[in-house]
Amino acid sequence: MIRSKVALIISFVILAICMSLYFPFPNNAMLEARSAFMSFPLSNHDGYMFLGIIGSVLFVIAMILLGIGMKKYHWRTIIIVVLVYSFLPNILITIYQETLASGIAAISYDNNGECSFEPVGEDLLDGECYLVLHNRSNEDVSFELEFIDSPYMEDGERMESLMNLAGPYPMTIEAKQKKPIQLKELLEVSDDPNHIEEGTSYDVHIKLMDGKKARSLS
Repeated sequence: MIRSKVALIISFVILAICMSLYFPFPNNAMLEARSAFMSFPLSNHDGYMFLGIIGSVLFVIAMILLGIGMKKYHWRTIIIVVLVYSFLPNILITIYQETLASGIAAISYDNNGECSFEPVGEDLLDGECYLVLHNRSNEDVSFELEFIDSPYMEDGERMESLMNLAGPYPMTIEAKQKKPIQLKELLEVSDDPNHIEEGTSYDVHIKLMDGKKARSLS
C-alpha cells in the first residue's frame, strides 16, 4: 500500500508548512482575497500575493509526493487528505477557543451575516445588518464591533462600512452563548461621495476590538 515512506513524510511536512502560512486565526487572511486556491489568497486589491502563490505551489507538490508515496488508492487518499486539510484548521480553532482562548479570541463567526441598505430620502439610507456571534469561552466577553467592506467593491465604493457611521457598537456575549445581533440605523451619507445607493450583501466582514486588541473576521 505504501511505496515510499520518505515521500509521504515530506508530503505531510509540506502540508503542515502550507497550513501554517495562512492559518485562519486570529485573523482570516482570505478576508481581502480577490482570487484564491484552497486556503491560499492569490491576489487582493494590491495585486498578486507572492506568499499565497508559493503556498499553492507547495500544496500541489505535496499532493504529487502523496501520490508517489502510495502504491495504490492514490486518488482516494488525495481526496481524503484534501478534505482533512480543508476542515482541520476550523476544528483546531474550535478546540482552542473552547479550552484556552479568552476575550475576543474566543469569539467565532460563521460568515452568516447580511446587510441591506435602502434610500429613504436625500442623502439618507436605512441600513440594517444581521449576524450571529458565538462566545465559546467560559467567561462573558465584551468588545466593540465594526463593519468592513467586501474586497469586491469597486472604485472604493462603501457598503457595509457605512454602518460604522453610527458605530462602533459595544456589546457583550455571555459565556458559551450564541448571540443574534440585529442593527438598524438611519445613515446620513452626504459627506461620503462613494456610498452605494442601495443594495444587499450576504458576505459581511467584521472587526472586533477590545482596547488594543483587534480581530478581523469573515
